[in-house]
Amino acid sequence: MPGMVVFGRRWGIASDDLVFPGSFELFIRILWWIGTMVLFTYHKGHFECNGRGVLHSYLVGLLVVLALIILSLCAIVYISAQGTITNPGQRRSMPALVYLRAILYVPELVWACLGAVWVSDDGRGCDPATVGAVISAVVASWIILLFTAVGVVFVFDPLGNPRPQPPAMEPLGVRDMQSSEGTQFLSTARSLAVKVWESRLRLLCCCLPQDESYRAAFSSIAQLFSSFFSDTDLVPSDIAAGLALLHQEQDKMERSRDPDVVVPHSPSSPGEDLEAELEKATHWMQFAAAAYGWPLYIYSNLFTGPCKLSGDCCRSRVAEDEIVGGDHLGCHFSSILQTTGLQYRDFIHVSFHNQIYEIPFFVALDHKREAILVAVRGTLSLKDVLTDLSAECENLPIEGVSGACYAHKGISQAAGYVYKRLVNDGILNQAFSIAPEYKLVITGHSLGAGAASVLAILLRNSFPTLQCYAFSPPGGLLSFYECCADNLIINQLSLFVLFCFPLRLSIPNMEDLKRKLLKIVSNCNKPKYRILLQGCWYELFGGDPDDCPTEMDNRREQELSQPLLGEESLIVRHSSSYQSLGSDESPAHTPAHLPLFLPGRILHITEDGPTRRSCFSQVRYRADWSNEMAFRSILISPRMLTDHMPDIVLRALGTLTKDKPFSLCPSSLSDSQHNAI
Repeated sequence: MPGMVVFGRRWGIASDDLVFPGSFELFIRILWWIGTMVLFTYHKGHFECNGRGVLHSYLVGLLVVLALIILSLCAIVYISAQGTITNPGQRRSMPALVYLRAILYVPELVWACLGAVWVSDDGRGCDPATVGAVISAVVASWIILLFTAVGVVFVFDPLGNPRPQPPAMEPLGVRDMQSSEGTQFLSTARSLAVKVWESRLRLLCCCLPQDESYRAAFSSIAQLFSSFFSDTDLVPSDIAAGLALLHQEQDKMERSRDPDVVVPHSPSSPGEDLEAELEKATHWMQFAAAAYGWPLYIYSNLFTGPCKLSGDCCRSRVAEDEIVGGDHLGCHFSSILQTTGLQYRDFIHVSFHNQIYEIPFFVALDHKREAILVAVRGTLSLKDVLTDLSAECENLPIEGVSGACYAHKGISQAAGYVYKRLVNDGILNQAFSIAPEYKLVITGHSLGAGAASVLAILLRNSFPTLQCYAFSPPGGLLSFYECCADNLIINQLSLFVLFCFPLRLSIPNMEDLKRKLLKIVSNCNKPKYRILLQGCWYELFGGDPDDCPTEMDNRREQELSQPLLGEESLIVRHSSSYQSLGSDESPAHTPAHLPLFLPGRILHITEDGPTRRSCFSQVRYRADWSNEMAFRSILISPRMLTDHMPDIVLRALGTLTKDKPFSLCPSSLSDSQHNAI
């Protein structure tokens, strides 16, 4: 529901968000009250030590204050558990309870000070257990007050000032927002939202340089975030509840839907052998993983990795300075040597220079496959995250292509940086002068996969036979139909594991996810705390999806304390994405952003059998050709982030090429399989 309005402003917490924190504090307060009562009963009638009057008054007052706090918490927890997310009528007394609870902090603070005074001045000569109990009570009071202050900071909404609302007799969205007053109001709100998001980004990235390029990136990302969140009035717990419901809803649909769109053969080569393609993909994925340097190597080899690198790091190698840049201790390059099995002489250039829109890469000679390899690193630093988040479209000028072609801005600029280094610095010319008969292969994972795909487009005219292997690339990458329908990327392969989240991540897909969350949250007739509890149980232990109604018709409005608010109660202002909240196929749901797609041929790796298994069970993977239209929505799963990790992709590929079941438990991995990553 919309954020709770108390003390004259909106907060980033709803009236039904106090069940769990209130229950936890209630449990602590009850134990505290019982301990204080035991202490008071023990000393009743014989307060023999110094300051016994103060101690008696302190214990009596503490019992009274705790009793009042317990009663107020009981009321808060009970009222917060009533109603549903979009029907807060039964919780309309919550602001008054919050005011009452805030007032009770005053006597608690006074009694904490009184207890501190007694301990410091009058506690000498008393029973040590009594002194310790009073000290514990005082410390507990100050800790609770501190955590309350921290909680207030976290739920403070900088955009929470009261906003002018349409007249009560006029439905939301009917008011002419094109009027001068409405336009000025929306313009001011947008500017404030952009400034707030920009300030948040600056605070989060305070350790980064604050030069012009970073300021431009902060401004661009802030505009994107503010536009995405400005037309909803959801609090974080609403989003969590919506994701839990949506995951269960998707699982129910999964059991009854038709199979995914599967292409029976490679889109560009009908007779191409899938096993041979998987063999090549497994080989190139090792280089894409190696580009991450020592962090991934240590993560994949927790027991042997540090020992193997310790002898190489910090070793003086004067000759390496000619080809290796940005690796001050030498650990990155040492891990690449360990992972790929190549020799020092096989590397043409290695760069670990990392800034926003400038990502590390290396160029090497792979004599086994007779290829000049360009491997681009994926997301590993905060600077890479900013590159990922610069997700608006940017025109991508391509020689020989008529019409406009668009790409993800951050990835396009990162690919342009690598392109300039390869061409302008003569790195590729140097490589082909050594091995002129070799082919060019470009690979990468995640951010590196997206940059490799755009880099393949930029280099295609100069190297028409190049190959590109993109592992788990971001979904919102290229305007596919404008750029790639005429086989612009002839030898491009995009490969990913089942629930990979970034692969489905694009602005239109996020808008679609937001609309689905609004719909499913507004139509559910269960209180939020039950949704979250059942959602956590389902994620941890499985079972049948919750049979929660997701249609307005399944609810009886006469049983509600006020008319159904519905989805429009969660919308601050109507945008082009929310002109109508009818069916999913409504024309009003036409995306406001240019759709971007995955590049080239798509190889989709899935698991055979159920997705939920015990830790020591065996799993088999399968690989199928697919197309970009099968990934136009975001799937909610606990594995949506882990399936994106490079070690998971390499594990799945290794299983497919060896045709052996693979245990999900990291402890069951053999040392040889670890070393291959």
